Amino acid sequence: MSTTAYATDAARWAAVQARDPAADGHFVYAVRTTGVYCRPSSTARLPKRENVEFFATAAAAEAAGYRPSRRARGDQGSAAAGRAALVARACRLIEAAETPPALDDLAAEVGMSPFHFHRLFKAETGLTPKAYASAYRARKLREELSAAPAASITEAIYGAGFNSNSRFYETSEQLLGMRARDYRAGGAGAVIRFAVGQCSLGAILVAQSQRGICAILLGEDPDALARELQDQFPRARIIGGDSGFEQLVAQVVGFIEAPALGLQLPLDVQGTAFQERVWRALREIPPGATVSYTDIAARIGAPTAVRAVAQACGANHLAVAIPCHRVVRRDGDLAGYRWGVERKRELLRREAQA
Repeated sequence: MSTTAYATDAARWAAVQARDPAADGHFVYAVRTTGVYCRPSSTARLPKRENVEFFATAAAAEAAGYRPSRRARGDQGSAAAGRAALVARACRLIEAAETPPALDDLAAEVGMSPFHFHRLFKAETGLTPKAYASAYRARKLREELSAAPAASITEAIYGAGFNSNSRFYETSEQLLGMRARDYRAGGAGAVIRFAVGQCSLGAILVAQSQRGICAILLGEDPDALARELQDQFPRARIIGGDSGFEQLVAQVVGFIEAPALGLQLPLDVQGTAFQERVWRALREIPPGATVSYTDIAARIGAPTAVRAVAQACGANHLAVAIPCHRVVRRDGDLAGYRWGVERKRELLRREAQA
C-alpha cells in the first residue's frame, strides 16, 4: 500500500470507517470526547467525525495528551509480534536471494511502502536491509570457507548462496577484507601492517588490512599484543609499518588522549551479522554517554539477547573505534572490559571532561 494512500484526512477517515487493516502502522486516530486513540482497524464504536483527529504515530498521539484505548493496549503485543514476523520474513527473503533484493521489492513482498518498511526493518534489527544483506552474506561466506579445510573455494561460493563465480568475485574482497583463498588460509597472502606504540593507557597496537583498520589493541606487554594479532590472522603476512603508518598510530593515540578530537578512519569490521549489529549500535553512542547492555539489546531489536550483546562487546578487536567501553551494567557498574576495567574507567572520565 502506498504511503500516499493515507496522505489526507479524508482518506484516513475513509480507512477508519472501513476498519482497514492495511492502514495500521500508517496513522492512528484520536477521539477528543474520550481522550483515547485507536488504530484504523479497531472494532471500537465509530466516533463522530468532528471529534476525531489524526496522528502519524501512537507516540505523537500520546504527546498530545491522548492515551491508548483498551483495544489499542491489547493490540500492542500482537502488533509488535506482527512487525517482528514481517521483518523475519524479509530477512529470510534476503538470505535466500542470490543478490540483495531491491528495497522496493522487499517492501512489496511484505505489503508495505518502501519508506515504512525501511524504517521498520532498521528499528527491529538495528541495520538497514542493505547492511543486513552484506553482513549475512559475509558471515555465511566465512562459515563456508572455514567449515571444511578440504573444501574448494568453488564449493564455498555456492554454499554461501552465490549462483555464479563472477557474482562472487565482484564482492568477495569487500565482504572478507581479502581474497577468499587468503581468508580460507587464515589470511595467507594478505598483507597486514602494524605498529606498536605507547599511550597513557599503556601499550597500543594498531593494524591495517587492505580495507582499513582491522585491530586496535591495548595492554601492558607489546609482545603479547603482537601475538594476539598473529592469532587473529595466523597465516597473513604481518609486517611492521613505515613512518607514514606510524602517523596513523599517532592519530589513534591522539584520540585516546583527547576524545573530543574524534576519530575518522576507515575500519575493517569483521564479525557475525549479530556482532555487526551490536558494533553499529555502539558507534552511535555519543562520547561522554553510557548505556546498558539491556539498552543495546533493545536498540538492535533483540531485547532478550543481553548476554549475547555482552559477548559481542568482548569480541571487539577495535578498542575505542568501536566504543564498547561506553556500555555498563544497568546499575551503572562498569563490569568487565576486554582491556581492563581501569582503562574503561579512564576512557569514560576523559570523555566526560571533553
